[in-house]
Amino acid sequence: MKQFDVPNIYRSNLISAIKNKRKLEDKLKKDFTPTLLDFGPVQFFLARHFGFCYGVENAIEIAFNTIDENPGKRIFLLSEMIHNPQVNADLQARGVQFLQDTYGKQVIPFDSITSDDVVIIPAFGTTLEIETMLINKGIATAKYNTTCPFVEKVWNRSEQIAQKGYSIVVHGKPKHEETRATFSHASSHTPTVVVNDMQETIELAKYITGEKEAEQFYTEFKGRFSKGFDIIKDLARIGVVNQTTQLATDTQAISDYLKQVIKQHYQLSETTISERFADTRDTLCYATNDNQTAVTGLLETEADLAIVVGGYNSSNTSHLVELCEQKLPTYFINAPDKIISQKDIIHCNWQTKEETITTGYLPNKEPVKILITSGASCPDAVVEDVIRKLVSFFDVTVQLETIAKEFNN
Repeated sequence: MKQFDVPNIYRSNLISAIKNKRKLEDKLKKDFTPTLLDFGPVQFFLARHFGFCYGVENAIEIAFNTIDENPGKRIFLLSEMIHNPQVNADLQARGVQFLQDTYGKQVIPFDSITSDDVVIIPAFGTTLEIETMLINKGIATAKYNTTCPFVEKVWNRSEQIAQKGYSIVVHGKPKHEETRATFSHASSHTPTVVVNDMQETIELAKYITGEKEAEQFYTEFKGRFSKGFDIIKDLARIGVVNQTTQLATDTQAISDYLKQVIKQHYQLSETTISERFADTRDTLCYATNDNQTAVTGLLETEADLAIVVGGYNSSNTSHLVELCEQKLPTYFINAPDKIISQKDIIHCNWQTKEETITTGYLPNKEPVKILITSGASCPDAVVEDVIRKLVSFFDVTVQLETIAKEFNN
């Protein structure tokens, strides 16, 4: 896989040494057991896969190169390039301005942009409408496009099944940048509707079976369907694609449910189901799959708590928190300074996005066993800083640098 030129401020000698060694020992990526960092009174178990993915490193390289190559020019990002506070703050510190917030609310008017400006498309991609508008302004969108290749893969898959006459059901968070972009691309080819979760999928299925009156759909799914969507005919043949950072099991469950509903409603067999349900295969990105599977392996380890590091508005990170919470106390933080002391920690509720303080998060025992993972947009340097902060609360004789050397040998 291509190696990217990512600023050293995001790298960690410790984490790099661990990842390199695990990669050499497990080239086929079949071993999902965690890596143990044993400091005596505190032990850390690091997930087999975590941190920057291909798409994030690609986006960071393009963004920083763009800044270096365009001195004196105004440089804009359509929205947050990735969902990580440190990276976005670094870009802003270098003069990059955000045109929209993460939910698409305008921060700087598009009218103020000229052909002399540089506009970077974030890793999530953008809508066809915004891209066309920028092109009409004379903006070289292709030159500064950091859209993740795995997001584009979903768009391509949507187009392929659209050409075969299927409508598209997108499993994604309706307000997420990537879902908005995928909806735009899919709906340019075929009728498209977005479902957020299984509950919405169950309600959507009732329009397939006729349990609900067709007219209710336009109110219930307002803002979620493409222009001219005909509830009577456009759900008769469908395929499911997803926001690439969704929980794999959720997308699979949604796809299986809709397939079964259509199979029963139209009295189809496994050999004839393709007449009305497209084989879209899984459209999650490799990093989402790897990180979620690694957390499953991580949770097989007996531990006292889990810490998940990443941006609070990061979808893929939130799902890692969701998985960990099913097994043990989990603390979702976006920076090491959220760890206030050995007693107190500030952490985020992945569902409400609200921060709270918990006292007594570290048990009074030795060794304290902590599971650690991070999202695909979280720098390894931040994970190392979290480990350093936690280690500082214990009387340890082993230093991080010593452990890093052991993994380098």
